[in-house]
Amino acid sequence: MTLVSLWFLIIAVVWTGFFVLEGFDFGVGMLHDLVADDEAGRRAAINTIGPLWDGNEVWLIVAGAAMFAAFPGWYATMFSAFYLALVVLLAALIVRGVAFEYRGKRDTDHWRRTWDVLLTVGSVVAPLLIGVALAGILHGLPIDSAQNFTGGVADLVQPYALFTGVTLVAVCALHGATFLSVKTSGTTHERARQLARTIAPVACALVIGFAIWTHVDHSTTFFINPIELLAILAGIGALFAVFARRDGFAFFATTVTIASCIVAIFTGLYPNVMVSSTNAADNLTVYNTASPQYSLKVMTVVVVVLLPVVLVYQAWTYYVFRRRISKTDFEPAVLPKTPPAPRVPTTTPDGVPTPAVHRSS
Repeated sequence: MTLVSLWFLIIAVVWTGFFVLEGFDFGVGMLHDLVADDEAGRRAAINTIGPLWDGNEVWLIVAGAAMFAAFPGWYATMFSAFYLALVVLLAALIVRGVAFEYRGKRDTDHWRRTWDVLLTVGSVVAPLLIGVALAGILHGLPIDSAQNFTGGVADLVQPYALFTGVTLVAVCALHGATFLSVKTSGTTHERARQLARTIAPVACALVIGFAIWTHVDHSTTFFINPIELLAILAGIGALFAVFARRDGFAFFATTVTIASCIVAIFTGLYPNVMVSSTNAADNLTVYNTASPQYSLKVMTVVVVVLLPVVLVYQAWTYYVFRRRISKTDFEPAVLPKTPPAPRVPTTTPDGVPTPAVHRSS
């Protein structure tokens, strides 16, 4: 394997890792209001990802940085094409992050409800836009021989891209529901299970449709490839596991499902990095967009040294915050009632008033 191909693989792995880890963060953000019936329940849902969400978002930064460093031509054309979408994505991620920190800064229902709505919207918009972008580079965009995007916003909103974005939103929602089933107890746990049973059939149908559509549009073989088949089987497995109340297996199945969907996109893309709908000769490939060999060598050494450290640190974080969370952890403490003071008689048994007693401090 050449360094060029290796770095395409690394970028595919980083994008997959981002969706696996941030996928359930997005799902919890979408469902935190539905899985709870009071403020304590919403706080419990949010705190399942409280120590994790900002670390998971780092994978998105790494994915963008790796594309910029390894394939600057790919980065330039893709970010030019999706400039408006990326601005909206950035706004959604910012609003989502601020909502985590600000919703508890003021003790009023209107304040918290405003941030809850923004958290939900940001958690839906982010995977939708990323899904549209990843599907767009596979399906094809108007790109000329100078590697310039020559289309407009309408060219980005394609049926396949929109379907992929909706599929990823649904799978993230199911991923988040199964994560909440694993991480919570009590009424929050039961509500998460019920939501998972509601979402699972829709998500499974969308994954099957995505796998078939991806194969028909971007493959020359009759039979679907192993990655697409794995996405379908994992989606069906998640459906059965949810209804069988196998929380751990359901979360594992949604993890495989979302990973397979992302890998299927990159598998269909290689050796291209962006497909030109104008002329196949204008496709951006790993070869005509890559950095020089020396740059790739230096980057490879950095990844070999630092990536294991990052993985160990993140695994340790998940281990430390592994316990289940209940909404009772966030309910206000009930103070014991103070017994009334004994009544002091104001008269003697003979009916004579009791003199006031003066105590010195």
